Amino acid sequence: MMKNEASRIRPRPKPRKNPLRWLIILLLILVYAWALAGVPFTGFKETAGQIMKAIIAGIFSPDWNFVYLPEGEDLLRGLLDTLAISVLGTVISAVLCIPFAFWSARNMSGHRAISGAGKMMLSFIRTFPEIIMALLFIKAVGPGSFAGVLALGLHSIGMLGKLYADEVENIDYGPSEALLASGATRLQQLWFAILPQVIPGFLNYTLYRFEINVRSATILGVIGAGGIGTPLIFALSTRNWPRVGIILLGIIVMITIIDLISGYIRKKLV
Repeated sequence: MMKNEASRIRPRPKPRKNPLRWLIILLLILVYAWALAGVPFTGFKETAGQIMKAIIAGIFSPDWNFVYLPEGEDLLRGLLDTLAISVLGTVISAVLCIPFAFWSARNMSGHRAISGAGKMMLSFIRTFPEIIMALLFIKAVGPGSFAGVLALGLHSIGMLGKLYADEVENIDYGPSEALLASGATRLQQLWFAILPQVIPGFLNYTLYRFEINVRSATILGVIGAGGIGTPLIFALSTRNWPRVGIILLGIIVMITIIDLISGYIRKKLV
């Protein structure tokens, strides 16, 4: 009996070596080597060490006088401007992308080609980075915060619209079918059955996008689209490293506080 059971027990086959995996690893190594070979490197400048010491010394000894200047631009005004650009850009995109979301949702369109056209439109909007849109709007409306608001608002429509569409596609049809059986109109189904399900997800995605827009608004100021990036590029161009240090410190504090508040609100929504 024991011999029969032992004869039935077969040794586990050894795992076969997958040559495709090693081929993929080799291709990745070749791609990285090709990419590094194309990066021009002519060595460090003779003054690189002195400049790095000056940068580090300036960052760790920030210009606290720049926090508030009664006569002109200061850190607090720049951070407030950046925050205002982020809020307005996020609100504009959150409102305008709702029609695109229902247009792109497969369960809301009568035909797959209709939802596909909506998805293509959102992909087209997402193609252009915020900085490209900001440069275009600067040429159209001039430099300043308004160009930054338009750039963030238009670019965020592409990403928020995609996330909103995914939320709409995951709704529960039970409440909508119950209202339909009771004789409700299409608008009543949308208002009482669909929107209550998707609004928490919409708010969650909007807060997440607002966190991203705060960082993006900082970068847009570097090209003249308002915000704290404008005094930052001026400080960098004049090599005023203590002022660069206080601006970076202010950006870190603002983004950290916004992330904590936004994360707390999103936990309450989920």
